[in-house]
Amino acid sequence: MGMLFSRRGFVAALLSSAAVPAVAEAPARSDRPQVRGGTQVVRRPKGTERIIAEAGLSGAVGFVVADAKTGLVLESVGASASLPPASVAKAMTGAYALETLGAEYTFKTRIFARGTMSGGVLSGDLILACGGDPVLSTDHLGDMAAQLKERGLREVRGKFLVYGGALPRVDEIDKNQQDHFGYNPTISGAVLNFNRVHFQWKRASGDWNLTMDARAKRYRPQVAMAQISVADRSSPIFDYRDGGGVDRWRVASRALGNGGSRWLPVRKPELYVGDVFRTLARSHGIVLPAAQAGTRAPSGTVLVQRDSPPLRIIVRDMLKYSTNITAEVVGLTATIKRRGQVSGLRASASEMNRWAQQRFGARAELVDHSGLGDASRITAGDMVKALVALGPQGRLAGLLKDIPMRNASYEVVKSDPNKVRAKTGTLNFVSSLAGYQRAPDGTELAFAIFCADVPLRKKTANANGDRPRGARTYNGRAKRLQQSLLRRWGQLYGA
Repeated sequence: MGMLFSRRGFVAALLSSAAVPAVAEAPARSDRPQVRGGTQVVRRPKGTERIIAEAGLSGAVGFVVADAKTGLVLESVGASASLPPASVAKAMTGAYALETLGAEYTFKTRIFARGTMSGGVLSGDLILACGGDPVLSTDHLGDMAAQLKERGLREVRGKFLVYGGALPRVDEIDKNQQDHFGYNPTISGAVLNFNRVHFQWKRASGDWNLTMDARAKRYRPQVAMAQISVADRSSPIFDYRDGGGVDRWRVASRALGNGGSRWLPVRKPELYVGDVFRTLARSHGIVLPAAQAGTRAPSGTVLVQRDSPPLRIIVRDMLKYSTNITAEVVGLTATIKRRGQVSGLRASASEMNRWAQQRFGARAELVDHSGLGDASRITAGDMVKALVALGPQGRLAGLLKDIPMRNASYEVVKSDPNKVRAKTGTLNFVSSLAGYQRAPDGTELAFAIFCADVPLRKKTANANGDRPRGARTYNGRAKRLQQSLLRRWGQLYGA
């Protein structure tokens, strides 16, 4: 009686002893069986070179696709090329934090009273202790102010302190980014609105009306600790100066137009939290002195406590919206759990690199937890090792976002039988995608695709603006290449 073989099992049997070369300069041979006179021969699938050439990308391309359950590499190009992963690094960070802290871990924000309270008056200090909650918003502070009112507090006659020492202070995630990028704020245990302040301008009667606020869905308090003025110039568009207790910004008049808005980074997180909470408390009839940054761990009676959503929800949203400060906060918190303390992002990322080596045998050289720093490096081969170990049914895979399949015209194909869950990554002249693909026959694939022109990125790093010339075109071509590879893998390995 003849034996029946599944196509997937046939491929696995043929490739179990095959070595897959990987070089940065040219496509490696893919494992694709054919039978010649009873001899099994591995050949390269047609079309790899054509797909890469048609993408028209400068720089380097590296990708690996493997059977997600066995780890068997099915095809690779530049698998050992060490490239910047951009925000794909957040997938590694998510796995690191979930494993170290647990999926149900919560960040706690507490309000302490130190002293005696009588008749609604606190003769002592009120301490707002921020525990690194990366998703704390103005609305949440408004709820805490309402709860403080319910506790009977009406006035504080000591100090109002905001403590952010739960995490080390990091002035910027990446010092090579321009000052005004809202996705590159200062980090400490105090995080509010992703440590961004909303700047809005509108021209009226030949002048500009400028506002800085901490808006959320329900509250929109004006902010005093971040101030902005107009400079009569065309560039630079923004400049920043440390004004002691104030973030001082200037914006070029010729860049404003008639109106608009954008988020600017906060450089004094404790004072930002304190400024906003003081305004919200006043709306509830609570009189607080001006906020000061606390330097000692808080003590006293806990009057109000807010717990963040569980970490699994925070990581899910981080992967969906690619929030840099969330990645850095959860990464730092995980490292503190492992080591007890940490000096900064690079040291924390180094600990995560060691974890990846021990856990997956994957060699990563990440310099932060978000991928914003373009000095981070990892190979497609090592990223796939981690994805295979984590598994297509694992906790991280369930938190990755769905990536729609697109046709050759880059139009979404809603009925496409391929299902992709992955993390995207984008910097100027860097585009990456890594995750899992379920092919039409149910075969689970793990993949990583990295595209980067590092010399061109460095050359244009000081461009005055949010996006240097050519970056949009490069990233668009990279995304088309990613889709071409996904379509091809679905046809080759899941028919």
